[in-house]
Amino acid sequence: MSSSHTHRLAAVLFAACVVTACRSAGSAAPPPGSPPPPPPPRSPSPDSTSAAQGEAAAIAQARADSLRHPYTEADIQFMTGMISHHAQAIVMAGWAPSHGASPSVRTLCARIVNAQRDEIVTMQRWLRDRRQPVPDPSQGMQMSRMHGMQMPGMTMAMDSSGHGMLMPGMLTPAQMKQLDEARGAEFDRLFLTFMIQHHRGAVSMVKQLFETYGAAQDETVFKFASDVNVDQTTEIARMQKMLLALTLDSSAP
Repeated sequence: MSSSHTHRLAAVLFAACVVTACRSAGSAAPPPGSPPPPPPPRSPSPDSTSAAQGEAAAIAQARADSLRHPYTEADIQFMTGMISHHAQAIVMAGWAPSHGASPSVRTLCARIVNAQRDEIVTMQRWLRDRRQPVPDPSQGMQMSRMHGMQMPGMTMAMDSSGHGMLMPGMLTPAQMKQLDEARGAEFDRLFLTFMIQHHRGAVSMVKQLFETYGAAQDETVFKFASDVNVDQTTEIARMQKMLLALTLDSSAP
């Protein structure tokens, strides 16, 4: 390599070093009056990341619960009122063995007692899980047996004069007294007549619930109300046939 070529190469390398040094100096020391460079981004601490994730999970769970378990005041009133409604039916059906009911009526009554006791447990659990007041059906049963005044929760609304109105289908104290005093075939006739009335009232309560905006969206309420509608409609048809047969037998010579 010639001496002149060596000098030129050295000059180029020197110039490159000078430019690099200038650039480094320029980035390290900004010109006077320029804003300071932004601080480098900080990595989130493990604690803050965990807290953010926990909050997001809680929000997601709350939204999921709201979508899965929505309920309204109408749902609460329905479940609360139906406990008292069932309590009276259990008292009525419970009289069959001691009041000389026929075997077919006693079989029907046993089914009503067993089914509605289980349904009361379901309704009480639903109310309790939602921190709502839970009626004690035994109070309503005791008052029904005594043909006394209505228990708290037996009224659905107030009429124009400010008096409480019985829920649809509920027997009055006078009707309960009349049924309790009947025996044999007369008990069968009155029981079937009054229980048809009682069941129709329950079906109308379901209809009112389903017609209320936003109600019966909760899975348990919807299933329970649907089962009440189907079961009691079926039992109404069965009792109507039993009542017709009873009427024909009593009118036969």
